[in-house]
Amino acid sequence: MGHQKKIDANYLWKELVFSATGSSGPGGQHVNRVNTKVNLRFDIVNSGLLSEEEKQLILKKLASKITGKGVIILSAQAERSQLMNKEAVTQKLNELLEKAFFIKKKRKPTRPSKSAIQKRLDDKKKLAEKKMMRKNM
Repeated sequence: MGHQKKIDANYLWKELVFSATGSSGPGGQHVNRVNTKVNLRFDIVNSGLLSEEEKQLILKKLASKITGKGVIILSAQAERSQLMNKEAVTQKLNELLEKAFFIKKKRKPTRPSKSAIQKRLDDKKKLAEKKMMRKNM
């Protein structure tokens, strides 16, 4: 288990840009009349809410999801309402930020106990003796 810094979409809300377009998702004939697909854009490089270290961390860890200009673009169209898709795309951003700020706990090297070492050596010796007995026959 590690720990993480808490930065989420609610904190960045002022800098998120939402746009709606026609969706290819469910909705029947209704889908042709409404813009339910929601796109979210977040400009990391020009963010005033993130520190330089936070920006660098996000740019490094989420490099595959970021454009060349340092913008995260996400979209959601699974739901039939724009509001629900907006919530879904915001949740996607939260999950990405959680992943970016997750710090893996450092492993502490351990040593086997003396009894464990002795048991291993005893087992080795028994196995060697068993094999030696097979050779003599």
